[in-house]
Amino acid sequence: FSKKKIVVTHNGTFHADDIFSAATLSILLDGKIKIIRTRDAEIISKADFVFDVGGEYDPARNRFDHHQHGGAGSRENGIPYAAFGLVWKTYGEHVCGSKQIADILDEKLVQFIDANDNGVDVVGLKTVVAPYLIQDIFYSFRPSWKEGEVYDKSFMKMVTLAREVLLREILKMNHALLAQSIITNAYNNAEDKRVIILDGHYPWGETLGEYPEPLFVVFPKVGTWRVECVRKQKYSFENRKSLPEAWAGLRDEEMARVSGVPDAIFCHNGRFLAVAKSKEGALLLAQKALLA
Repeated sequence: FSKKKIVVTHNGTFHADDIFSAATLSILLDGKIKIIRTRDAEIISKADFVFDVGGEYDPARNRFDHHQHGGAGSRENGIPYAAFGLVWKTYGEHVCGSKQIADILDEKLVQFIDANDNGVDVVGLKTVVAPYLIQDIFYSFRPSWKEGEVYDKSFMKMVTLAREVLLREILKMNHALLAQSIITNAYNNAEDKRVIILDGHYPWGETLGEYPEPLFVVFPKVGTWRVECVRKQKYSFENRKSLPEAWAGLRDEEMARVSGVPDAIFCHNGRFLAVAKSKEGALLLAQKALLA
């Protein structure tokens, strides 16, 4: 790989799925990549690698999305592939220099990230896959037996990282507490408490989870309006009520046609998220989902 490759993923918010996909390709291409975060179809069509966007899984053409209708397949243990797993399945062995190591890391790290991205509760599955927790990240910086017991440098590096994580968590918790009254007011003022309408992208999950009625939340994000399902429990992926099965994995014209909402543009395969271009469209999706 002599020149930089164009690597494309979606814009907006990011997840471990796309972060680790980018990291894998960066290793594969020795850092000679240019990452573009977009949903522009023309840019996507010209990219050397595309992951977590594009609605296509074709490893021969380096297309690694899993959001299309039907997804991109599952492992034998039932964990569906997300972009990270698809990239890893194709290039993990090359990146690791060993199929054995690639398989071990797939079981230790990749599968958990894939499961989380697809809304699958790994802990509830009868599988040997265990969560890759934050302490595992820090443990990975402990020197191996070949590096010798040189802990101090790694320790100080991890202290710096831990400081940043704590500062971010403190900041985000402060912002979440500020949002609680806004979310509570929206609930109290809702005509139908099964559908809560918010005027911004607030961290609503924990607050609304304390009330028994809410099933769907409608809110704006990145120039669109979203419908998200309220989950049964804080740390569960199980929805109180899922979006209609007929919508799963649909987008653009097909989503608009099947849902009956003209500006509907997407429904996640996991049936916990649907997107429309307008507030009115998102509200109509929520109302239709109530009746499904």
